[in-house]
Amino acid sequence: MAKAKKIPHTFVIIGFVLLVCGILTWLVPSGEFDHQNITVDGVDREVIVNGSYHRVDSNPQSWQILGVIVDGFKRQAAIIAFVLIIGGAFQILNSSRAIDFGIRQFLKKVHRHWAIIVATMLIFSIFGAVFGMSEETIAFIVIFIPLAISMGYDSITGVLMVYVAAHIGFSGAVFNPFTIGIAQGLSGLPIFSGFEYRMVVWVILTLLIIAFTLWYANRVKKNPQCSPTYKIDEYWRKREQESSAMEFNEKTPMSAWVIFSISAAILILSSILYPKTTVTLGGKEFSFICIPIVSALYIISGIITLRKSYLYFILSVLAFTIIFLVIGVLGYGWYVKEISALFLGMGIVSGAAMGSSANKIAVEFINGAKDILSAALIVGLAGGIIEILTAGKVMDTILYALSNTMSSTGKGGTVSIMYGIQTVLNLFIPSGTAKAALTMPIMAPFSDIIGLSRQATVMAYQFGDGFTNMITPTSAVLMGVLGVARIPYEVWLKWFWKILLIFMLIGLLLLMPTVYMNLNGF
Repeated sequence: MAKAKKIPHTFVIIGFVLLVCGILTWLVPSGEFDHQNITVDGVDREVIVNGSYHRVDSNPQSWQILGVIVDGFKRQAAIIAFVLIIGGAFQILNSSRAIDFGIRQFLKKVHRHWAIIVATMLIFSIFGAVFGMSEETIAFIVIFIPLAISMGYDSITGVLMVYVAAHIGFSGAVFNPFTIGIAQGLSGLPIFSGFEYRMVVWVILTLLIIAFTLWYANRVKKNPQCSPTYKIDEYWRKREQESSAMEFNEKTPMSAWVIFSISAAILILSSILYPKTTVTLGGKEFSFICIPIVSALYIISGIITLRKSYLYFILSVLAFTIIFLVIGVLGYGWYVKEISALFLGMGIVSGAAMGSSANKIAVEFINGAKDILSAALIVGLAGGIIEILTAGKVMDTILYALSNTMSSTGKGGTVSIMYGIQTVLNLFIPSGTAKAALTMPIMAPFSDIIGLSRQATVMAYQFGDGFTNMITPTSAVLMGVLGVARIPYEVWLKWFWKILLIFMLIGLLLLMPTVYMNLNGF
């Protein structure tokens, strides 16, 4: 019998990519663009000066490849800290078994599992399309994978429900300020113009990923061993079995009332300091008394749930954490620092609510951070890839060479090549904002020369930035999600690449109407 080929470990794959990038710094001529600062939608951005590419002295990387990994950890420090804090906070929450209790109670009442999948994916796809939800999905993986396992599916289904749904929404962005907003601003277009066709695109992409997930989930439910993560998911299945056999002590300790009183006082103070929250969507501003209303609901919910059980109270804390997350991101521009603080607070409140001492809470946090350490290391290593190309001064050369390939093609060919360039660049520059700042000042004026709509150029950027985020090893978010889900990158890559290819081809087809049809805003 032929011996099955063993897929390299994630660390080996990233190490190989690091080596290849180091070799490129010896082979690819060094060059740089000049940059300038401009203001886009009230925010200062550094952009490339069109036609400014020039050769510079080479700086090939050899032994520096090992040292540049440290720079990768510096670059991704915020995400690494975020992953560790999420791991620790949810370990405190999980030690209460509140999520297991909630899943058991939920599944007793809701028997249509397909409806749960559809509703969850719609919500996360909307979040991705409207405010670019990405890093935040790491926190939700811990919740939805146990739910998927409890419904008879696998960990991949849980990742599809949350991370992939959000990134499909991200790819079909309608009002995402971090991609569409920046790219249109740099291209001299009205912010969020042409949203009608992007709405159609979002609907098509979202329906397709939901249909695929339902098909895949049903297949796994009928034959669990067909799942690529069947053996890996033993951890989650064992945990689910332990939860099913567990008897929950639902008595509310006095410490739960104390921590509730403290958190309620903090929210009352916050309501006084921030009586109104302004949310910007579609270029329009809406002001609401969000924090006072949500704080009042938290206090009412806290009193009701504590009288019932501390487990219900912890679930209430989790729900309001998610609500405050949405308010913070949309209304106050929260990023990983603020979100980390929010979830850390959730973990502390959860630990105190179940009567744990300060020492026990600290121990549980450390255990959770240890459990997720490998994911944090992978995030840091992946960051080293970008640092090597930057330190070797070949990043701009690669960009310049790719842009030159468009000089002799028609409109359809040009937009296709732009899409390809953005896709290739996303393997090295996973940040949508950074990629927009690098490419749009070049591609937007070029599209004018050949009579291609700048809006089509923006959409080529949008697709190129969105789809490959779900497979590139340089994406800190992907590595964080897979680490939390306990899915090795090599397993994900082998399973997901065909699905990604289909969506990339669909993206190419959806680009064609922007060239050959008269669309509003294009």
